[in-house]
Amino acid sequence: MPRYQLVIFDCDGVLVDSERITNQVFADMLGELGLAFTLEDMFERFIGRSMAQCLDEIAVLLGRPPPADFTATYRARTERALETQLRPVPGIEEALAQITIPWCVASNGAHEKMRLTLGLTGLLAHFEGKLFSVTEVGRPKPAPDVFLHAASRSGVAPGDCAVVEDTPTGVTAAARAGMTVLGYAAVTPAHRLRAAGAHHIFDRMADLPRLLSPGST
Repeated sequence: MPRYQLVIFDCDGVLVDSERITNQVFADMLGELGLAFTLEDMFERFIGRSMAQCLDEIAVLLGRPPPADFTATYRARTERALETQLRPVPGIEEALAQITIPWCVASNGAHEKMRLTLGLTGLLAHFEGKLFSVTEVGRPKPAPDVFLHAASRSGVAPGDCAVVEDTPTGVTAAARAGMTVLGYAAVTPAHRLRAAGAHHIFDRMADLPRLLSPGST
């Protein structure tokens, strides 16, 4: 019997190499509001959060709500940036070709965003009918809701799931769901993923099939 019955992937930063692109757009827009953030600051403060959580944080920083069209403008600008810059995470296509157990995606992003980014990178065909969004549940990560929803809809017990995550927020959510967490340390430092509850840390997608195989440690 395989060690795991289901692999649950986060989307941004795990399947599509979008974190630097989208966070740079976000940082530029915050700069236009008078809030100076470097890309490293963005990874520290916003990465892995839902848009609603980010808007709440911006309101605190500004002392007032952000402009009413902030979200729409952000989505339009990120879509333009992604169309020209987005690529799959290095090694993910080769890893998927070697993984033999079922998989799905569980993201803090909306379905439209997942379909856009997976479509632009040619990965959508691998995940048709297997996309689960925070919009389907009550609470975003770091709550475990979207991971538990994905497992339930897939007919797999939480303890039989492995989650591939690249942010402390996502790692915490998966750990709270009672799942094994594989922390992909591409953008976020390994020690932060480990502190958030990751059971295993890796930094090359080529290593993922081995981590999912029976008898791996």
